[in-house]
Amino acid sequence: MTTWPTPMPLNGEVPLTSVPAAPNRPALGRIFHFLKIGLIATIAVLVCLYLILHAWIAWKLTYPDVMPLASNPLTAKNLPYVDVSFPSADGRTTVNGWWIPAAGASSQTVVLSHGYGANREEYWVPMYDLAEWLNGLRYNVLMFDYGFADAKRRLPATGGITESQQLLGAIRFARDQGSEELIVWGFSMGAGTALQAALLDAQIDAMILDSLFIPDEDTLRYNLSQTPLQIPHQPTLSLVKWFLPLMSGVRLEQVPSAQLQQTSFDFPIFLIHGTADSKSPGYLAENVANAQSHPDSELWVVENAIHEMIFRMHRQEYVERVSAFLGKVHLLARSAHLA
Repeated sequence: MTTWPTPMPLNGEVPLTSVPAAPNRPALGRIFHFLKIGLIATIAVLVCLYLILHAWIAWKLTYPDVMPLASNPLTAKNLPYVDVSFPSADGRTTVNGWWIPAAGASSQTVVLSHGYGANREEYWVPMYDLAEWLNGLRYNVLMFDYGFADAKRRLPATGGITESQQLLGAIRFARDQGSEELIVWGFSMGAGTALQAALLDAQIDAMILDSLFIPDEDTLRYNLSQTPLQIPHQPTLSLVKWFLPLMSGVRLEQVPSAQLQQTSFDFPIFLIHGTADSKSPGYLAENVANAQSHPDSELWVVENAIHEMIFRMHRQEYVERVSAFLGKVHLLARSAHLA
């Protein structure tokens, strides 16, 4: 007799093994769909933030932070002065500044052209010390603000495009005051602006260009390479260049960088540049100097000097060299006037 360990099913019923339920495919599809949308949204947000970052960089380049005027020639150096306003050469803007007359009548004038991110005071030069020294040499001095430094009617910085028109207005104002011998002394982008004004036939007798800066793609790339963040050149340069016209109304390509470095001007230029300049590459000053044919043009390269700090750090030699240059310019101007 055989004994079954478990009862046999009756009527042919066979117990079935339990099988897991099949996954809900529509639910999985929805999950993957939402993941894809989330990924696309994340990428879109990152791209927008990246574009906003470069738009902000372009905005800051166009509207640099500039400290308000803190003093005046009388308070800073006991130099009597007159508040002046005059139109830019194209008549589109009004320029504000200080006219510091020399003691006694003088037909010699220096127009000081300040750099980017500063106003007419430009303390790190320091500009008041220059004004005092020049005034002691019986030069009238004109100090003025470019539009991007004007606290009342602030304008975008344009790399010298509109600023050169403002400088031409300053030169015309100085000539109207009886200036027969006129020198433009520029710093950094104020030096590059001076060269742009010279291309537009500025009526000047000489230029002194300290730490010359000309904004173009190469100098922007040079500045990016000096930052501790090591920002990649691309697509940063392309994006900033794309945003700049939206902020300032001008394109970087409108700055005649190559022409400025290749033009031989018919007046003497004294270029001063430091080998440790992290903002303006030395080849700019070298290229401009090499293009000059005037016998009294010269280049002084200062070892280990940094951007716009050469007068402050090497004052005695600086004064001696500039004094010698001004003496040559004075003789040339007198000869031309007598002729």
